[in-house]
Amino acid sequence: MKNSKVFVVLTVLLTAGMLLGACAPAATPTEAPAAAATSAPAATETATTEPVTITFWHAYNADTETPFLEKTVIPAFEAANPGITVQDVDVPYDQFQQKLITAMAGGTAPDVARLDIIWVPQFAQMGALANLGEDLPDFNTLKDTVFPGPLSTNYYQGNYYGLPLDTNTRVLFYNQAMFDAAGITEPPATIDDFTADCAKIKALGADKYCYADGGTYGWAVDPWIWSFGGDMTDPTYTTSTGYFNSADTAAAYQFLKDGVDKGYIDPGIKGGGVDTWGGFGKGTIAMILDGPWFPPSFKSQFPDVKYGMALMPAGKGGSVSVVGGEDIVMFQQSKNKEAAAKFIDFMLSIDTQMQMASVGQMPVLKAANEGDNLAKLPDYFGIFFKQLENAKARTPVSNWTKIEQIISDAGTAILNGTTPVQQSLDGAVTQIDPLLKQ
Repeated sequence: MKNSKVFVVLTVLLTAGMLLGACAPAATPTEAPAAAATSAPAATETATTEPVTITFWHAYNADTETPFLEKTVIPAFEAANPGITVQDVDVPYDQFQQKLITAMAGGTAPDVARLDIIWVPQFAQMGALANLGEDLPDFNTLKDTVFPGPLSTNYYQGNYYGLPLDTNTRVLFYNQAMFDAAGITEPPATIDDFTADCAKIKALGADKYCYADGGTYGWAVDPWIWSFGGDMTDPTYTTSTGYFNSADTAAAYQFLKDGVDKGYIDPGIKGGGVDTWGGFGKGTIAMILDGPWFPPSFKSQFPDVKYGMALMPAGKGGSVSVVGGEDIVMFQQSKNKEAAAKFIDFMLSIDTQMQMASVGQMPVLKAANEGDNLAKLPDYFGIFFKQLENAKARTPVSNWTKIEQIISDAGTAILNGTTPVQQSLDGAVTQIDPLLKQ
């Protein structure tokens, strides 16, 4: 798409005062994981003929991640690529989208940016992002080195507009003391096991809950829908009819409603909010789904609480969780695409990925989950890598924010008992389908 069209789209957005919606950012660990590789990536490129400066926008954590990027990663890249200077710009997450829109309208978009995975289709739909299949010479090689779930977040209407840069997913955490008190000797491997365990946990007291989550948005309900065999849309993201209102999706929502009605699931999932970490740490919530930021951060708050980790309980669809993280993209307005491509290659190298793991960034490369590389990472990364093998991305379409609100509203109506399961899902697809076709 030509830049003139981008400018028209952005001008309309700015004039109307529209700000793209996005999912909440993935939490950032407050402690850096233990030892990772420290050697700088080997130089694979020679100097370009003319010195250039590329800009890299991101929202890394200002306390640990940004200083490491500026003092270690970028200097290593510049040493390996004489003639290329990287100017990094740390943009607050809640201002990121608006600043990008403003910069693009003025023709000053960055060369490269680290974007929340849910933003990529939105900016791709504007025509703002470069098609990496065309502008990254070794794209086909690189895309085969990363986990498929994170990779899928960059796919939009037949092309890839980015590559995963860091990733995460959700696995099951269980409170060991509550399991011991309930006589549960191992974590639930299946949905049926989970239900049986919930009955045992509830027997501990009326104030004890088997499971808790913060709402009915995609990040919360998608793992259950997929594991039950349901889905949001068809594989090409063109219709939700027959998928979001399928029997399997309905079964997932009925399972959640039954859990709330029986007192197995904390009622905060209906939208009232719940302190999942607090309840888990204080022994009132036995199980939660959470990400790789949980172990170091939770330890700082509840150092004496023992817990275990397991994969998402499997159902008809298997053990399927949700992908989070950030992607690296190149902007169409970049006048330095060759240098930008080298920077993307560098950020996806195994050495750089392992170095960023030392400040809490979970690698996206399959090689990080193998041999010596895996041994250098925190022990708890292993189960997240295992879960990523079957993790899926939230629907990568430009209208996802609107679609997610519809999904959330439908789920809340079901759990509150105001609308029957099938009726709520049937009503939702009539709203979602037009948004998929826009």
